[in-house]
This record gives sequence, structure tokens and C-alpha cells, in this order.
Amino acid sequence: MSQQESSISLSINPQWVRQLLDWADQHFNYYSYFNPNGIAYPGDAFTHVFYAGTQAVDLDHLDLLPAGKPKIGIISYDRKNSYEKLYSENDCRVRCPETLFFSPEITVSFSADVAMITTSDPEACAKAIASTQAVRPEARGDFTLFASHGKEEYTGVFDKIQQHILDGDIYEMNYCMDFHGSLPYSDPVGFYLQLCAHSPMPFSALFKANDLFLTCASPERFLKKQGSTLLSQPIKGSVRRGSNPQEDAMLRKTLLESEKEMAENLMIVDLMRNDLSRLAQTGTVGVDELFGIYTFRQITQMISTVSCQLLPGTGFREIISKTFPMGSMTGAPKIKCMELIERYESFKRGWFSGCLGYIDAAGDFDTCVIIRSLVMDRAKNKFYFGVGSAITADANASDEYQECQLKASTIIQTLNYFYQLKTDPVKWPH
Repeated sequence: MSQQESSISLSINPQWVRQLLDWADQHFNYYSYFNPNGIAYPGDAFTHVFYAGTQAVDLDHLDLLPAGKPKIGIISYDRKNSYEKLYSENDCRVRCPETLFFSPEITVSFSADVAMITTSDPEACAKAIASTQAVRPEARGDFTLFASHGKEEYTGVFDKIQQHILDGDIYEMNYCMDFHGSLPYSDPVGFYLQLCAHSPMPFSALFKANDLFLTCASPERFLKKQGSTLLSQPIKGSVRRGSNPQEDAMLRKTLLESEKEMAENLMIVDLMRNDLSRLAQTGTVGVDELFGIYTFRQITQMISTVSCQLLPGTGFREIISKTFPMGSMTGAPKIKCMELIERYESFKRGWFSGCLGYIDAAGDFDTCVIIRSLVMDRAKNKFYFGVGSAITADANASDEYQECQLKASTIIQTLNYFYQLKTDPVKWPH
């Protein structure tokens, strides 16, 4: 904390968070609210914290941000093109900055029902937040929602990708489809809070960059650095929640014993071991947990944990350059899969399947994979989100398509609830 800053603590209620986000929206170009929703997670979830600032830089100019302060930022999937001979020329649903980082002028740390405000004049901020009255926009019609693939189109592409596997070009590929549309009005704060209530996740976040917002309900960590330890936690393997405890237990057991899901997970674990080995002290790459089963409100996932001890002096930018993007969102081998993703997907991923997180003053950091997340352009009342699954040699097109629908369902249900529609609004391609 600099000499110009001080802190105060105050008791809050859930409505205060809404007031904070609305107040910050009126005064700051950039902010990010991280909320772990009280969920226990191996290696811990995000810290419950809010940051806001007025100036931002790209990843290549991170050193221009104030020394000794946190750095909060987002990296688009398309940053891959800076690390490999790749490109991104598919249709752009919402234009997103490739990388963007800011340092906070105000930090709010949360503990139970207490918030600690740290800034140059925390008393004035507390008063302004408490008096904030948000103007709620009036609905002016239904939202539209278009999907890049119906089941028939998805199956056609699936067959082509599976042929690449049979030909030996790749072992596994994460193939994604997108949903996009327009809104009658944009209320990113309200939508995020509703998404968080509907699907609480350990890496939940709301990120603002001018009129662009990421409403994130991610279950997946990308990388966490703590001291010399670097941790990655790829997710591969999903199953829906059961309608009762007996069915839920049966579905968990089915996921745990699925040879297909374990094979998918193991391939990405091996990929991440390889990525971490490019940064690690010799002999320190290890698998802390293999095929862990973790249940969230809407879905049960298979999560593995890979870690290493970093070589001395290894910084954030170098770590990202050797590991980005997350292997669970590409497949293996990584570069060939990214080439095929560009060929077979129909949209530019942008922020989807990139990463979001924070770097502390000591250089430790935590980042999540941007999945189960909606990107909203408030100026144009447009949005998009992506969902995907792993295609392997023994995968079934119908099952993988249904997995994509399961992953999309939470956001679609939240859109329906938030905009109070009573029917399925999805329009499929012809």
C-alpha cells in the first residue's frame, strides 16, 4: 500500500456489492470483481476481491504499470499467434482486445460480511457507494440467440475432425461452437449477478474494459504461481447433475470409471506436464491429483492437478509464452490442434478460452480459463459465448453435441431468466 492510500472496513450486505459495481462502472474504465462463492477447491479458489483503475496497457508493456501494485488482466485466445506461427481469421462476434492489464486505484477485499476499501480517500468512496442508485434500463423487446451449429452441422464437422485422429494427425481436439446475438438492453452487472446466483463457481468474475464486459462462471484454473510453485488444473470429463442424490452418485461413479473420460483427461495432463517442463527445475514436474471428481451446482467435472518448481527468475510473461493457451481448450498435440481449430470452427474465439486473473505485488498470480462465460458489448448490445468438448477416436458425435448443449444451458437459462422469456429462443443455422 502506497503512502497516499489508506483503508477502512465496513459491514456490508449483498446489495452493497451491486452498489459497488454500479458505482465503479460510473467512475472507472476498467475493473474486475473476483468471487469464489465460498467454494472449496484444490489449491484454493480465487480471492474474493475487487479492483478498479482508469489506465491500461497490453501484456508487452506490463512494466509500464506502477511497481509494487497488483496487475489485473485478460488474455485473448488469439494471443497464441504471438507465440506460434498461427492466425485467427474467423468471424468476430464481439471485438476483444488481445491483452489488457491495469493496476488498481481502488481495492476492495472481502471477508464474510466485511469489506475493506483501500484507496486515496476510502471514506469518500464508502459514502459514494452507499448512496449509489443504479438506473435500471427498460426492456425493449426480446433478445436474439443464434447458434453456429445445429446437430447435423456439428456432426459433419465432428466426422472430419475424427478422421484427422484416425489418420494420426492429432490425438484429441477441443472443438467449440458459439452462441451469439443481440440484447434489448445491456445490464452486465445484473446479468453477472444472476449468472453467479444460478451457477456459482470458484473462478467467477466480472471484468470491465470500457464498454466490453466478461461475465465469467468458470470452474477451471489455468495457472497459479505461489512462490516458486506453478500449478495448473486442467478439466476434461463432464457429466450432468442427477435429479436426486442416488442418480447424482451414479453419474459421479460413471464419470470416475469412464475409460474415455480418463483417456481425455490423461492426454491433457501429459500436455500440461510437457508445457510446465519448459519452465521447471529438472525433475520437479509432478501430478498432484489425477482424475479428481468435483461437483458444482450444474455439472460434475473431472479435474487433475499438475505442478512444478519454477526456474529462478521466471516471470509472468515468460510463463504465459510457454504455456498459453490452456491445453484443455486445444487438444494434443497443441499446435496442430490450434491449426485445425482455425480451420473447422466458424468464429474467432477472442476472450473465450483465454485467461483472466491477477498478479500480486510480489509476482505471484492466479488465473482462470475463460469458459462458461459470456462476453457483452454494451455499446452495441451484442454478446457471444462459446462451448466445446473433446473429440477423440472413440467419441460419439451425439454425446459430444449434448455435452456442448449442457455447457451452454446455464447461460441460456440465465438469459431467459434475466430477460424473462418463456420459450427456448435459440435459432439454429439452415
